[in-house]
Amino acid sequence: MSVPPVEKAPPANWILQHPAYRQMEALEPADSAQLHAAFLVCMDLTEVRRWKEVSSVKSPELRLILLEGKEKDGAPVHTVLPLPAHQSLSHSSICSVLDRGFPVLLCAVASDSTLVYQRLTDGLVTPEPPVGPFQDLDRRQHRKRRQHSFQQHSEKMRGKSIRKNSC
Repeated sequence: MSVPPVEKAPPANWILQHPAYRQMEALEPADSAQLHAAFLVCMDLTEVRRWKEVSSVKSPELRLILLEGKEKDGAPVHTVLPLPAHQSLSHSSICSVLDRGFPVLLCAVASDSTLVYQRLTDGLVTPEPPVGPFQDLDRRQHRKRRQHSFQQHSEKMRGKSIRKNSC
């Protein structure tokens, strides 16, 4: 009778021992929360999303870890800014990251390790055009109803203010 091999559980501090974490730690980021966020985003990009050529880079002026990688072979290099959700950035910090070139993604990392990616731009982004004539027609009709409703509300409010002022 053979005994099945016992699977060893990873050590409790496996993150601290991971080569990617140690490489990021060597970049000496300003705080450990951003280091942890960068590691989680790196693992998501490489292990889940299967990005190519993901590397960690230090932003000396911000003392933050940035990630660079490609969504697939032949795609442009993206810069990813991993940031704990509780941490804020100044306008000049955001501009500093945007100066690296596009495309740039911000990844907010919640305390429960939820990751939310947002594309950063230096201006307004034109939305995708509506699909099909029916959707566009519905949108125009909704806008007309909203304008009509607003006009009715404005007329009611004007009537009330005229009555109040005439007393």
